Amino acid sequence: MKVVYERPKTLEKVVNHYCPGCHHGILHALIAEVLDEMNLADKAVAVAPVGCAVLAYNYLDIDWIEAPHGRAVAIATGIKLAHPDLLVFTYQGDGDAASIGLAETMYGAIRGMNVTTFMYNNAIYGMTGGQMAPTTLIGMKTTTSPYGRDPKREGYPVKMAETIALQGGTAFSARSSLYNPRAITDTKKYIRHAFELQMAKAGYTFLEVVGTCPTNWGMTPVEASEFAKNELAKFYQLGVLKDVEGSEQK
Repeated sequence: MKVVYERPKTLEKVVNHYCPGCHHGILHALIAEVLDEMNLADKAVAVAPVGCAVLAYNYLDIDWIEAPHGRAVAIATGIKLAHPDLLVFTYQGDGDAASIGLAETMYGAIRGMNVTTFMYNNAIYGMTGGQMAPTTLIGMKTTTSPYGRDPKREGYPVKMAETIALQGGTAFSARSSLYNPRAITDTKKYIRHAFELQMAKAGYTFLEVVGTCPTNWGMTPVEASEFAKNELAKFYQLGVLKDVEGSEQK
């Protein structure tokens, strides 16, 4: 049986600028598919900050606002309070949402804001030269941890999906990845569920997506996907951490 992929209407017809093997493009396509299937593109407003995530507005044909580094959830909060019937989401990297913007992200969950955050976790600062991020694994080498991350010196990696799940205003917190078809299917399911809960005014929804950065990791695309599967997803375990409409699990 021949399967033909139909490009989502909300996905712009532009040349992909991301490095070979980067998973950002897959995540863009999944968000576009869900927006089309739920007929929400005309009601969607997204916020992109600084870093590789900022260029998401080149790929999704919806309304966008660019935020200062780390402030995406704060701006999304303002949009949602002014226009509660809109679908509002942020598209952020791990350095943006879990370091520079940690307070803004946390207070989105603490206050139970009806917005959604997608956090792309590739354990590194991709656009600015491959520095150590809050999610960099123990022993992982970066430009600012050339001998490998040492918890006695740089502290421990932060697990955002678990942290967000602990907050009372969180309706949904999950972690997924994109390294194989099953993982991609799960990610799309989580995106849809996050949007459904937001439109039902259930509270803050958060999806951490474990992705790749082949260039700064110094790997081929295949090696990077294997690293995401065997190393990142081993430490950052995939699955639902909190769901107000279902059973909580790890």
